Amino acid sequence: MDSYYVGFVVRDEPHFLESCSLCRKTLSLNSDIFMYRGDMAFCSQECRQEQIESDEKKAKRWRKASSSSSSSRSKNSVAGKTVRTETLVVS
Repeated sequence: MDSYYVGFVVRDEPHFLESCSLCRKTLSLNSDIFMYRGDMAFCSQECRQEQIESDEKKAKRWRKASSSSSSSRSKNSVAGKTVRTETLVVS
């Protein structure tokens, strides 16, 4: 049983509060840590903001790609009608 706990403590990746998620600068115990999305720590507001902007750009590209692929699917559907497949539960 001891070997399980010893193996569990050893890890390849550093703890998320040990370094900035963007620039990898070591986070000090005596300085502010700026958090984003619960498990991403940053050394400064600037690093945090850069990550937020990067994520927003990725999300925008994903939404754009998703909407263009869904519009091409609707062109291939029967008479261009939308079929809803959700289930409504009423109690």
